[in-house]
Amino acid sequence: MKTLLVTGGAGFIGANFVHYWLAQYPQDKVIVIDALTYAGNMANLATVNSNPNFTFVQGDICNTALVEQLLRAHSVDTLVHFAAESHVDRSITGPDAFIETNILGTYSLLKAAKIVWLDNKDTGVSNHRFHHVSTDEVYGTLSATDPAFTEETAYAPNSPYSASKAASDHLVRAYHHTYGLNVTTSNCSNNYGPYHFPEKLIPLVITHILHNEALPIYGDGQQIRDWLYVTDHAYGIDLVLNKGRVGENYNIGGNNEWANIDIVKTICTLMDQQFASNSALAAQFPKAAAAQKGDSASLITYVKDRPGHDRRYAIDATKTNNELGYQPKESFETGITKTVAWYLNNEAWWRAVMDGSYKDWLQKQYDAPAS
Repeated sequence: MKTLLVTGGAGFIGANFVHYWLAQYPQDKVIVIDALTYAGNMANLATVNSNPNFTFVQGDICNTALVEQLLRAHSVDTLVHFAAESHVDRSITGPDAFIETNILGTYSLLKAAKIVWLDNKDTGVSNHRFHHVSTDEVYGTLSATDPAFTEETAYAPNSPYSASKAASDHLVRAYHHTYGLNVTTSNCSNNYGPYHFPEKLIPLVITHILHNEALPIYGDGQQIRDWLYVTDHAYGIDLVLNKGRVGENYNIGGNNEWANIDIVKTICTLMDQQFASNSALAAQFPKAAAAQKGDSASLITYVKDRPGHDRRYAIDATKTNNELGYQPKESFETGITKTVAWYLNNEAWWRAVMDGSYKDWLQKQYDAPAS
């Protein structure tokens, strides 16, 4: 039986991990710490709030004393670190928050873990694990013919976001090699699925289609990403925690390389099919092009590319497959179908998230009408 402290557990990936873990390991205890900034949402955890093995604490991971208190009070033996500022566009216009949360926040967690788990030999926790969740963006960019990123690929971050994540990765590694902290790190590809904040590509496209709004595509739309269904990511972390070697990095990918423009066109087709097969959707979302017998793809609009936009990411998860037996359970086709259905069935969730401040930010990013 484990007791987990999950940072950023009210965010997209963290919340999905919490749901996954409590379903897979109902005897374990899960404590979530989340500052509930713009992307943190208690509605993401509504279905587990009544679980007696779940505890939520609103707090900042930069508050080392609070983290130390939680580790001691709950006898935590496993820390899973999701909390991060993660949107590249935001890191370009406001990098300070990324330095503070992603670098200083990770350092704060490492300090607290070292104090509680290592510094006092009488009360320390020898069988502990600090798992750090990172990104494939730390590896930089690939050309169309380059081999996919492996765990041996040299770091080459190209945005303030990816640079801040690279720094946090190095801090985690250093705390293992210098102090003996039991750490693992996973570098994942682009996640998608339920509870995804609507500023990201896939939920943005879905919600814009429902509002008959422009679908902004950076540059030529040929940027390629490997897409990972969020529950497959949670499954991969599960394997790392239970089978992974201490001190190692593991790539977790979806084996799904898609160009952004093809992702958008696929969603447009799925949405049109959903409206054609379910007449109730036209009444629920009367502004949608499909509700008016139009073509969702007609909303595609090309906008100026963002600075430092990486061309291609691709994950080689051979090490994780061979050592841990990891294979994603969802293809992109099955995962995106589930995702579209979730957004159609959870209108109240995403409408509550898409408040005025988000709309104002979106309009500035794409220089396009946001309403």
